[in-house]
Amino acid sequence: MDLNSFTRRRLSLSKYPDHGLTQLSRLQLRRFGSSTMTLTKILAAGLVALSVLFALSMLLRHQPSDRLLGFAEARVLENRAQPNVTAFTSLGLGLGSENVLSQPNNKPNDKLLGGLLAAGFDEASCTSRYQSSLYRKTSIHKPSSYLISRLRKYEDLHKRCGPSTESYNRALQQLKSGQTIGSPDCNYLVWISFSGLGNRMLALASTFLYALLTNRVLLVDRGKDMADLFCEPFPEKSWLLPMDFPIIDQFETFDQKSSHSYGNMLKNNVINASTESVPSFIYLHLVHDYDDHDKLFFCHEDQSLLAKVPWLIIKTNNYFVPSLFLITPFEQELSKLFPEKGTVFHHLGRYLFHPSNHVWGLITRYYHTYLAKADESIGIQIRVFDSRPGPFKHVMDQVLACTLKEKLLPEVDMQDSVVTISENPKLKAVLVTSLNSGYSENLKNMYWEHPTLTGEVVGIYQPSDEGYQQMEKQMHNRKAWAEMYLLSLTDALVTSSWSTFGYVAQGLGGLKPWILYKPENETAPDPPCRRAMSMEPCFHAPPFYDCKAKKGTDTGTIVPHVRHCEDMSWGLKVVDGHDELR
Repeated sequence: MDLNSFTRRRLSLSKYPDHGLTQLSRLQLRRFGSSTMTLTKILAAGLVALSVLFALSMLLRHQPSDRLLGFAEARVLENRAQPNVTAFTSLGLGLGSENVLSQPNNKPNDKLLGGLLAAGFDEASCTSRYQSSLYRKTSIHKPSSYLISRLRKYEDLHKRCGPSTESYNRALQQLKSGQTIGSPDCNYLVWISFSGLGNRMLALASTFLYALLTNRVLLVDRGKDMADLFCEPFPEKSWLLPMDFPIIDQFETFDQKSSHSYGNMLKNNVINASTESVPSFIYLHLVHDYDDHDKLFFCHEDQSLLAKVPWLIIKTNNYFVPSLFLITPFEQELSKLFPEKGTVFHHLGRYLFHPSNHVWGLITRYYHTYLAKADESIGIQIRVFDSRPGPFKHVMDQVLACTLKEKLLPEVDMQDSVVTISENPKLKAVLVTSLNSGYSENLKNMYWEHPTLTGEVVGIYQPSDEGYQQMEKQMHNRKAWAEMYLLSLTDALVTSSWSTFGYVAQGLGGLKPWILYKPENETAPDPPCRRAMSMEPCFHAPPFYDCKAKKGTDTGTIVPHVRHCEDMSWGLKVVDGHDELR
């Protein structure tokens, strides 16, 4: 509902109560007669009048026509600037408003997400941390008590070893010296900001899980915009790497050929399993172009060697969690952390990634304007790996074939038969995210120009259409993060193959999406889509190596809970043991 329709509704409602009171007052005078009415009858009449007034007020407050009007007026595709915070505040819809926070749902507010989040943060510094539970349904996937315990222990470790602590300063001196002297108090894992936003979020969640498994302190290179997009996830000590870190200026030059690269050091016999003296830091190159020596990171023996190194610097654009499940020493710990194995990113993503206040403003303003009034919301994420300008007909055909076949969207009456809209039609909001506005425009026109066979009212909304990915642009990434989050708030989700953007949304929302198969030869695939086995992201570049047998193998068949992805036949993803390929 836009601001104008909201105002009209308030004005229209203000007329009816007075009118109803006037009619009831006349009825009382005619029926009872003021000169002969006894006190008892007066009291009785008053009670009757009050009950009728209450019934009328409730009826007028929930008029179906008003609800339909507000939804219909907001159906225009949103490509304009969003309403400002001041306007929403004047209507009781501002960021931080108690009226807004109680509006998305009426369930008890579980601010800490079942114990996943720690208490004690300054809420004003990160509004999303404690408001997110009011905008999405309560997850059916509960974090294990062991995961909660390990997160609290990690927070204690981060507080003791984080930037500016005595332990950090001692470890820093060791790094500067280039030598490992004795056993350090704290070991560190430094994540280099690299690649697009979706890839970064998946890679960072994987890196944090590795830090948990190896008892290391995670420090995050802030890159261009990490501090602008996300709140601090750990109490008291920042997760951001200090700007004066001694080798921070080398990060951009690190690759698989770097002298400090683990794979390169193995290849040149600089280091091996029997090495006694290890360097003060090692660079782990786990980017999609890594070679067979780099991939030995996923072997047990190599983990024993890496455990001796105080500082590990990692660069990756992969969600490498599935291969962590194949490292023997980690198996038992991972099973205790995640009894439901297909919930890794769902829990770690909600723990780590809280939108900054600026991004949260984008999310909440759009949600209240276009999605909050709907009975059901559908997210459609369209990513086309084609450099030519779209939209493409075969992609549009595929989206329609999938959503209509799976009954996510209602069919329309192309003959424009007269359809009587029910007094209380179901309102369905469709959130489309794409770099191109053409797909949402086609959907919008279809549901505007033709009635649905079901009588449902469908609104199509697209927050932005940036044209092309702009990884280094601040506002572009703010919008991308907001749209991923908005998709995660929907009731059902359709995503594109190979897209990390969609992976983030499905994981945060706890959704098993319908995945659109990657088109070939500009032809819509048949079938157009399939339901995901789990909400876990796909590891696009996994190793195919049996560390025990020291030979190549299909790593998608070693354990039942690590399978090949639906959208990428060579990729790996974590599934629950009971999930089966269909």
